[in-house]
Amino acid sequence: MQIFDDVPILDKAALYELLYQRFEGEEKKLSQIPNPALLHDAPKAAKKIADAIRDGKKITLVGDYDVDGISATAIMVDFFRQIPYPLDAIIPNRFSDGYGVSPNVLKRVEADLVITVDNGITAIEAAEICKERGIELIITDHHTPLDTLPHAYAIVNPKLSTCNYPFEEICGAQVAWLLLGLLKKELNLAIDMKQFLDILSIAIIADIMPLTDMNRTLVKEGLKVLMSSQRASSIIIRDFLNKKVITSEDIAFQIAPRINSAGRLEDASIALNFLTAESINEAYGQFEKLNSLNERRREWEAETTKEAIELVNNDDAVIVVAKEGWHEGVVGIVAARLVEHFSKPAIVLSVKDGVAKGSARSIGSVNIYKLIKENGHLLTKFGGHKMAAGLGVDEQNIDGFRNAINKSAGAINPDDFKSLDKVIGILPSSEIDLELLNLLESFEPYGEANSRPLFLIKDAQILETKTFGKDNSHSKVTLRQFAHERNGIELIQFKKIINVTSEKKLTCSYQVTKNEFNSKVSVQLIINKIYNY
Repeated sequence: MQIFDDVPILDKAALYELLYQRFEGEEKKLSQIPNPALLHDAPKAAKKIADAIRDGKKITLVGDYDVDGISATAIMVDFFRQIPYPLDAIIPNRFSDGYGVSPNVLKRVEADLVITVDNGITAIEAAEICKERGIELIITDHHTPLDTLPHAYAIVNPKLSTCNYPFEEICGAQVAWLLLGLLKKELNLAIDMKQFLDILSIAIIADIMPLTDMNRTLVKEGLKVLMSSQRASSIIIRDFLNKKVITSEDIAFQIAPRINSAGRLEDASIALNFLTAESINEAYGQFEKLNSLNERRREWEAETTKEAIELVNNDDAVIVVAKEGWHEGVVGIVAARLVEHFSKPAIVLSVKDGVAKGSARSIGSVNIYKLIKENGHLLTKFGGHKMAAGLGVDEQNIDGFRNAINKSAGAINPDDFKSLDKVIGILPSSEIDLELLNLLESFEPYGEANSRPLFLIKDAQILETKTFGKDNSHSKVTLRQFAHERNGIELIQFKKIINVTSEKKLTCSYQVTKNEFNSKVSVQLIINKIYNY
């Protein structure tokens, strides 16, 4: 039972104050983004790359198959195209190569210099191979370093203890972009770094970086660039979304899953070809492939989620489920679905030939990477950050790992497991209008560390419920919030049927969103969660 006794009733002025308090001081301008030279080893790395270009050396880039890694690779490819200088870009295949710069990938690399983006911080074996072969290695990454670092010419990672960059919560594509800013200076080029912000903003949003400080500035500016860029992929994204204003949520829910689906199900090169396409026809062809892969991903994800729910041990604080035959590419999304369903951190493993590979997702303030690291002796590999991680484990050690991580979780404060989705207030129906929409829009972009506000409706009278949509799978409910209000308000819940009778009272949280249809803008209230009293 959840009781909301201390939730304030808000008018627009009070709501503005609450949202304004989320940000300390003034918002940064692009010109105020901290100097990339503050990144440890970044000036050294930029100089080495510039020398390699001047000396005509062979440069190979190794990226990663998620949105961040693909975006980082795309920005690098585009930058080198504009120098112009040949760059051999490889994104490892999840299934045949494994993650990041690996001994497997190095078998097909003939280069003088290897640069990694969004990976490499744990690539100790690969670094040794590069050393043996006389290949210089520059690692750019943002994942948490292990106690031992790879032997590389330069390691650019804001999470290194030796790094003094003022804002460490940046993604792999940002690290790559900042390094390119230094390379531009080294080579005295006239390339406008702002042109890459459309792709960069997609990476920041998709990698769930906190939308505060410089990230907020880059996403805000990046979404503007996305609306006007002549990049073929940005034109296709605009056509696909067909909106006057593209929001961070449009990227998170519509674009990122499509880009991600390539690496999850087949090969990330499809997504890379989309982002780097030089003609609209080429971009459109790649986007069509991403669409069909995304549909397939949805089907597999739904099926796997259903099976995973049945395997969950409800007594565990951290869910660990594993099964042979689950598609390795959807386990991360399934872990996120289990977190939503059970309000607990979740680890989902796909087993093949006695080896399990999987993904972890967290909730609240629980640092899942730290929990996994504590039990790393039971694993074959692991890496990641506070809210998400990847890991490998031998099949015979799965139960031992499940018991061990739950033992570790026993030492965590139970409050840390509480979802950070908190309602901020109750809005009288008279406050819900287009002016409210404008107020909420002024605090965009919403995302990690600046979540779209959740409002509460408490003990409201149900006037009507009905279903809608092609297969009647969505619900619409009309409520009267307070007895003195004459008009009801309408809320929508997608992909769920609300089974509540009109004799009952309803308590739920909801978001206020903009609905654009036939050039008409209206306020849409979307139910986030229904609380049963």
